[in-house]
Amino acid sequence: MIQRKALEYLREWKTLTRRKPLVLRGARQVGKTTLVNEFAKEYDIFLKLNMERSHDREIFEKYETVDDIIREIFVVNNQLIRNVPTLLFIDEIQYSKPAVAMLRYFYEEANHIHVITAGSLLETIMDLRKISFPVGRVQYLAIRPCSFCEFLNGIGEDFDLNLIQNLQIESVHQRVMKHFRDYALIGGMPDAIMQFAENRDILSLTDIFSSLVNSYKDDVEKYTNKPTIVKIIRTILDVGWTSAGGVVCFENFGNTQYKSREMSEAFQTIQKAMLLELVYPVAETQMPLLPNYRRQPKLIWLDTGLVNYSAGIYKEVFSVKDIQDVWRGRIAEHIVAQELLSLSDSLLTKRVYWRRDKKGSEAGVDFVYNFDGKAIPIEVKSGHNSKLKSLHLFMDECPHDWAVRVWSQPFSIDKVKTQTGKEFNLINLPFYYVGVLEKVLEKVMNEK
Repeated sequence: MIQRKALEYLREWKTLTRRKPLVLRGARQVGKTTLVNEFAKEYDIFLKLNMERSHDREIFEKYETVDDIIREIFVVNNQLIRNVPTLLFIDEIQYSKPAVAMLRYFYEEANHIHVITAGSLLETIMDLRKISFPVGRVQYLAIRPCSFCEFLNGIGEDFDLNLIQNLQIESVHQRVMKHFRDYALIGGMPDAIMQFAENRDILSLTDIFSSLVNSYKDDVEKYTNKPTIVKIIRTILDVGWTSAGGVVCFENFGNTQYKSREMSEAFQTIQKAMLLELVYPVAETQMPLLPNYRRQPKLIWLDTGLVNYSAGIYKEVFSVKDIQDVWRGRIAEHIVAQELLSLSDSLLTKRVYWRRDKKGSEAGVDFVYNFDGKAIPIEVKSGHNSKLKSLHLFMDECPHDWAVRVWSQPFSIDKVKTQTGKEFNLINLPFYYVGVLEKVLEKVMNEK
């Protein structure tokens, strides 16, 4: 069992006085059910329902009060009602509109029962069925593929995990970079990590990736009831992986004949299923960061391992020593994007990149990260500091003096001057520290 960061969130949620039913949201096979089963070990009673089963759905259709429903749930789980910590898990809740509506009454009238719900394709199926969660009566937790730190735990490298968390990697930099290269190849899907942990055979993971991708394709009819959009989604799931990490144009995407509006709708639908994110540019160099939805977005899929497999570059990633040499640096940028998203458990978190708002300018920075009210530019590049021209332009316009360059070399901090003479601190961050970025930033800024 991989120790997921989300367990810490669940433990805090458990202690809340006015605890709301918790809705886990995430793509298929990211580990939602496994997480709940692990968390359930901390309760005296664990009650489970699955709304795909007609018998479980009938509980919410037959009874009208939350007390009657609770009594029946105990019965079907072969449990006696006792005044002890009790967790109720309602899986695939999107298949029962009455169950969704009843969450309000679990919150208002039966708060002693701790309720967690989840489901595959929650967002898309609930849209089709015109179902919505009771406003203000539930809270949400995003479950995503495993971060690098979780990957290390999953493969039994807890010693190196501890070094990362304490920012003490220097003496074993090459060893930990080897782990990160494995992570950039395998990605963060739990099944793939557990398989790799058993035999350390990367080539044996192809069946797992094939099964995952095919399961996403099999779900397409659940995304929308529009035949044309279904067809376009299938096209995106066939050819879209090769555009990972790049800026995409909706018009004729993937050498198709589809128009921008249709393709945009299809992408937005897949995004609801949390299989990808369209990452839009910002022009600002200070908070707030306002994405420009009229400009072209970058395409970031949910998992880099799936990209490597589906785009057919598995062997290329496997054979290189430096992931920045793969696919013109796009895999390096994609795995950094994945790590940045893992820093937050909020559904509202969106990644952004910077594009200079000046006619004819191609200047851009890979990502901008909000830390302590500062817009921190992040470039995923190796090479001499003077070559980071776009980063210099960003720093000329921003009010602070901190920037991050992610690379494969050890941690360091350089003093750099832009062409206009502004001096700033360039944090050279090894890939394995992206998952503890906030800890690094807090440490170096406090030491200044």
